[in-house]
Amino acid sequence: MKDANDMSAADAPTDTPTHDPADTPTASARTGPREEDRAPMTFTVRVFIYLVGVHFIAGFLFLLFYVAGAK
Repeated sequence: MKDANDMSAADAPTDTPTHDPADTPTASARTGPREEDRAPMTFTVRVFIYLVGVHFIAGFLFLLFYVAGAK
């Protein structure tokens, strides 16, 4: 006995419209990233500083545990 959830690909409705590429507008040709696609420079600098700072703290903790474990 079949219910509404028992469908196979053969049971799928065939009245779906076909896609014609001529109906869609073409995108403008881009040679590079647009200004709105980029992050602001202040954000980029802040992320870079945070990355360097986190790696410095992680390196310091690694060195701390390395020196403490040498005894």
